[in-house]
Amino acid sequence: MTTASTALHHASAVLADEADWRRALAGARPYPVDDRRVSDIFLLAHGAFAPLTGFLGRAATESVLETMHLPDGQPWSIPVLFPLFQPAAPGDKLALTGSDNQPLAVMEVTETFELAADRFNENVYGTTENKHPGAKLVAEGPSQYAAGAVLARPGWRPPGGAEGYPITPTETRALFAARGWQRVTAFQTRNPIHRAHEFCVKTALETSDGVLIHPLVGETKSDDIPADVRLRCYETLLREYFPADRALLALYPAWMRYAGPREAIFHALIRRNYGCTHFIVGRDHAGVAGYYGPFDAQKIFSRFAPGELGIEPIFFDTVFYCRRCAGMASNRSCPHPAADHVTLSGSQVRDMLRAGQLPPPEFSRPEVARILIEAMRP
Repeated sequence: MTTASTALHHASAVLADEADWRRALAGARPYPVDDRRVSDIFLLAHGAFAPLTGFLGRAATESVLETMHLPDGQPWSIPVLFPLFQPAAPGDKLALTGSDNQPLAVMEVTETFELAADRFNENVYGTTENKHPGAKLVAEGPSQYAAGAVLARPGWRPPGGAEGYPITPTETRALFAARGWQRVTAFQTRNPIHRAHEFCVKTALETSDGVLIHPLVGETKSDDIPADVRLRCYETLLREYFPADRALLALYPAWMRYAGPREAIFHALIRRNYGCTHFIVGRDHAGVAGYYGPFDAQKIFSRFAPGELGIEPIFFDTVFYCRRCAGMASNRSCPHPAADHVTLSGSQVRDMLRAGQLPPPEFSRPEVARILIEAMRP
């Protein structure tokens, strides 16, 4: 069985010390990057995207698109690419700068290549429609990309990385070791945690040493709840309803791709690098606007050999509160009709919160709902 300690060999870093950084920066020309690339650079530098140490070239990109594996056979499901919004050529040394115009990493370009948006989108997102937010980004961006390893500035953290939270694989693995956790289950979220999510996490906790609540805090859709509000919700839920020594809140400073099944594999591999041994995959993981079947993100795991990913998925069916069962249940455990189930759509919940109304306690913890009501007031 995989343990948190044996998963460590997957995580390598490309971090500079001060002397390396000064040498690398010498002669590099400033090259501004957007917030998505800032996020990718940080995760590459800290081993969250291991075995990747830089942005992929053509051969690796083609391999991932076609097979969900890198050329050396290691599993990887979404190419991490560097689109050229400004010109660059092989041999260029770029000082990648964020919104504050300060260099945060150096990248030596080893290759540039063309990639058709439709080809990327059809393979990764399963659609070329611009209504899909991920496909739209690719279609409206440049078609030329650069490859190269990155060397990050020492001590740099991404903008918005809330202080006081673990944010790198090194930090989470150290905390797991200090707590003696061997079997660690990760829960990916980009939303406040409602009762169904809580049920999944607590069920996994019954057979785990600890759980990692690992919210994505990078860029999401404009109608998603802001990260700072969600963090208050997570903190309240953990304080009131979880044992303090068996749950850890850490940050995943990535941007949301909305790639459904492929992103479920992507998220699992990244949590492996953070030191987790198990990963919760629920209904419509990383889905958007009905582009994927409700359980496609679970089915895709069957395309990999047992143990190949280095982390084990834990699958959950649709979870709800059943009035006749008088408790949380799923389609696998509850025999009662849907009329007995308490379920609400996202739009219904948002309308209630905007009106200052608490959703039913069977759906959401009132402490969490109050935070959301306050945040959504005009």
